[in-house]
Amino acid sequence: MQREEFLQQLWLDYIHLHPELGGTQLGPITAHTEYLVLVTLNYGPFSAENLRPALYHFGYRRMDSYAMADRGLLVTLLAPPDDSAWLVLAEFQPSTLTRLARQRFESLIDRAHPQDCRGQNLFCRGRPWPMPDWATYQYLKQSHPLAAWLSVMGPRVHHAGFDCDRVGNDLLTLDHAMQQAGFVGSADRHHGIFPISPLLNYRFYPTCSRRLPFAEGDEHRIAVGGVALVQKCLNSNQERAVELLLPHHTRCEIA
Repeated sequence: MQREEFLQQLWLDYIHLHPELGGTQLGPITAHTEYLVLVTLNYGPFSAENLRPALYHFGYRRMDSYAMADRGLLVTLLAPPDDSAWLVLAEFQPSTLTRLARQRFESLIDRAHPQDCRGQNLFCRGRPWPMPDWATYQYLKQSHPLAAWLSVMGPRVHHAGFDCDRVGNDLLTLDHAMQQAGFVGSADRHHGIFPISPLLNYRFYPTCSRRLPFAEGDEHRIAVGGVALVQKCLNSNQERAVELLLPHHTRCEIA
């Protein structure tokens, strides 16, 4: 698999989950992806350590790492060899869960078929383990929302981010366009998957919830992701917006 095919599969899987983003009304915005947030977990073949070699094979380079102990996350920024979308690889740490929540989470992951735990496209296949029952999902959500999300979604794209400057409009104009398309944005930079740097103006738009069938056949609506708009506060910065995405104080060195 080549990098272009990998990115295409990521995008198709993302649009399949969020079909409202595929409309022509948002075409001018979604044509310029700044970054894709890939969520995985530090467990077996799904750990960042095991997944990064395939991403390096596609030409990505590890640029910076960030640790957020309060969120149970290690985040790696991966730069492409060209001017295309960066990858924000967010690795959830199951060790931050309570003992019982971790046992229920990992016992679910352990039921993944070995054949579904290999290859270069683990982020494009969907959930490789069985769907949890609703009670397990609710229990995990109370313990950590990202553990619950991973239990039903598997390792994959959580959301895409778009840089207003690359799109060619300011944040207020694009925010209005998103509202006209039916999206309600939030400027809260502290309560998403990870905190957002004050060097960026930011909006996050949850997409429509999806009705999913759980293990015992009952269906429930849950939030599955969204889309983000970012704009640099100072245009004098030469970096890409994604390079300023995460707060500087969370940066760390990982061997």
